[in-house]
Amino acid sequence: MSKPNVLVVEDEELMRTILRQLLETAGYEVFTADSAETALEVFPSRDFAVTLTDIKMAGMDGLELLDRVKAVDPEAIVIVMTAYSSVDSAIAALRKGVYDYVTKPFVNEDLLQRIRNAIRTKELFSENRALRRELDKHYSFAEIIGTSGRLQEVFTVVKKVADTNVGVLIEGESGTGKELIARAIHFNSNRAAKPFLAVNCGALPESLLESELFGHTKGAFTGAIADKKGLFRSAEGGTLFLDEIGEMPLPLQVKLLRALQEHEVTPIGASIPVKFDARIIAATNKNLEAEVAENRFREDLFYRLNVVEISLPPLRERREDIPLLAKHFSFKTARAQNAPEKTITREAMSALVKYKWQGNVRELENAVERAFILSGDEIDPESLPPKIRLASQYNYEERNSESKRPTLEEMEKRYILEILNSVGEDKAQAAAILGIDLSTLYRKLKRYEEI
Repeated sequence: MSKPNVLVVEDEELMRTILRQLLETAGYEVFTADSAETALEVFPSRDFAVTLTDIKMAGMDGLELLDRVKAVDPEAIVIVMTAYSSVDSAIAALRKGVYDYVTKPFVNEDLLQRIRNAIRTKELFSENRALRRELDKHYSFAEIIGTSGRLQEVFTVVKKVADTNVGVLIEGESGTGKELIARAIHFNSNRAAKPFLAVNCGALPESLLESELFGHTKGAFTGAIADKKGLFRSAEGGTLFLDEIGEMPLPLQVKLLRALQEHEVTPIGASIPVKFDARIIAATNKNLEAEVAENRFREDLFYRLNVVEISLPPLRERREDIPLLAKHFSFKTARAQNAPEKTITREAMSALVKYKWQGNVRELENAVERAFILSGDEIDPESLPPKIRLASQYNYEERNSESKRPTLEEMEKRYILEILNSVGEDKAQAAAILGIDLSTLYRKLKRYEEI
C-alpha cells in the first residue's frame, strides 16, 4: 500500500527539516517547498493527501497559496500554520476553505492527529466521488434495458426533460419501471448531486402521509415529539418522487396542489408556510383522466402534474426486449450469487417470450432469478415457474378463438396431474411439491373426477 503524500510549504529551513522528519517517521511520503511559488510548481505533479503550509512567508503568503491550490483542486485539503496565534488570520483561512489550522509551536501528536483526520476526510471525498460515479452508471439510460421502438421513444422524452424543472407524470402498469425512469431523469439532471426521495402515496394512511410530505411541528399531535421537515423540504435542491399518486386522498390533493402552485408547504401545527425547491415527479398505474371523470382525482392537480407525460409500455407490448432483459437478469443474479454465468436454452427463452407478464419487468426478474437458483448448468424450461411452463404450451397469440383457450381450472388440473405422474402417484410428495395440504389435494382430485 502506497504512503499518503504530504506537501510541506515552509520558508524556514529548520522548520522544514523538523516537519519532514516528523512526518516521514509517521509513515508519510513528504515533499517540501521553500516558498508558495515553488509549491505551485510541485502541487500538480502529485496527488497530495494534505498540503501543510505556513501563513507568513516571503512573497506569496499561505492564504494566497490556498486560493491558488483550490483553483487547481477544489477538494484539496489544506492545513495552515501560524506562529502568531492570530484569530484574524485563522478566521480568514477558514473562510477561504482551509481544512484546519495549527499554531506554532505545536505539539507533535496534535499535528499528526490533525493530519490523520485530514487524510480521512480526503478518503471520504474519494469514496463519495466513486459512489457518485456508481450512481450515475447505475441510473444511466444504458442501464434501462431494451431496444424496442416504444422504449426508445421513452428515452427521447426523458433526455429532453431531464435538465428542466417541468412536472413529469409517468404512467404504466405495476412493474414497468416507473421509479427507474424517475431516477434516470433525476441523475441525468442538474439536480443529480442533491437528494432523490420517494414515497408511495398509497402505502400510508392520510394522516401519516400528510406529515411525511409536509412535516409537522413538535406537539402538533400525539406522538409528535420533535419537529419534522417532511419530504418536500428534505428533498431541497433535488427531486421528490410521488409514486402511485392516484391513491392520494382528495383532501391531501388540495394541499399538494397549493404546494406545487406556491412552491411552499405548511407543516402540520405551523401557521407560517415554508418555501421549498424540489422537482416533483409523479407516477401512477391508474388512468388519471378516468379518475378525474369519476371525481376521484382533482382535474386541476392532474394538469399541474401532467406537464410532460411519459407512458411506459407493458412488457407484453415490447416482447423483443425480453431476451435482452432475461440475459441481463441472469448475469445480475450470477454476480449477486458469486456464481458462474448460465445460458438460457432456446426452449426456456421461447417460454419467457410467450408468457404474458402481468407483473411486467419485475415479474420477469423474479422468474429468472428463481430459475437461475433452481437450474443446473443452464436455465431450461424445467427451472422456470410452473405457470410460465404451462403458458408456453398454449401460445395464446396463435389462437384466434377464445373458446380454444384453457380455463384456469383446466390448467391447474393438467399441472397437478403432471406432478402426480412424475412422482409415481405419491400424493403426499405431490402435495409437498405443489405447496398445498394433502387434504386440499384430495379435494381437488375429487372435483376433477366430477368434471
